[in-house]
Amino acid sequence: MQIHEFERGLQGRVAIITGAAVGNGRAFCERLAEEGAHIVIADIADASETAKAAEAIGATVLSLNVDATNPDDVQKMAAEVMKRFGRIDILVHNVGKYEEEPFELLSFDQWRQMLDLNLNSLFLTTKAVLPAMKEGGFGRIIALSSDTVWLGTPYLTHYVTAKMGVIGFVRSLASEVGKYGITANAITVGLTAIQRPEQGGRVSSSILEHILPSQSVQRADEPHDIANVVAFLALPASGIINGQALNVDGGVARH
Repeated sequence: MQIHEFERGLQGRVAIITGAAVGNGRAFCERLAEEGAHIVIADIADASETAKAAEAIGATVLSLNVDATNPDDVQKMAAEVMKRFGRIDILVHNVGKYEEEPFELLSFDQWRQMLDLNLNSLFLTTKAVLPAMKEGGFGRIIALSSDTVWLGTPYLTHYVTAKMGVIGFVRSLASEVGKYGITANAITVGLTAIQRPEQGGRVSSSILEHILPSQSVQRADEPHDIANVVAFLALPASGIINGQALNVDGGVARH
């Protein structure tokens, strides 16, 4: 769908989307491109198809190979974006890992890796972009979490801990950065929205059969469902919403 110029609420804004090569991340890029944003794709995977899709909408795209758990990579990313565009307005933190493991079988290495990918990466990317947002007097930090934090889903102790940490992070950060015109919010998504590249970005039919009966909306979450919420939180019009966790999972968790 083409968006007319006067409808583009993010015209000229610069949005960094981490983990944007496939699935939800690609949908975020396309949706923010529809709103007129310049798109920065930050991923360790090949994001050429995402770049083409955003460019086809009319966006200026910068694609960077970034390991969001590497401090040097993240700082270089911020510097490159500032060099190219001179501003950073939006960070959509979509990097993460999902893995089931009974707690008694969970190794400390698995625990640390889960926190590193889902939580430490958020710290690093936010730290890197915040100075530019403060200088510009505008910022939107949008971090992806999970509805498992409300459900206490078994076999996910390391994952749920990391994703609850995301919520704690935005709640506290919001109280520090709101005075600069910056908001920090989280989106908790359902299992059906989790990217599974080995299945074309969709969860298996057996998982859907287990999850869908507990949803009040009887269909799987699609990337565009989450992307519309990302776009809403990125817009200037959402500036009064800060430090919140918005649940988007078809009504499984009634948060």
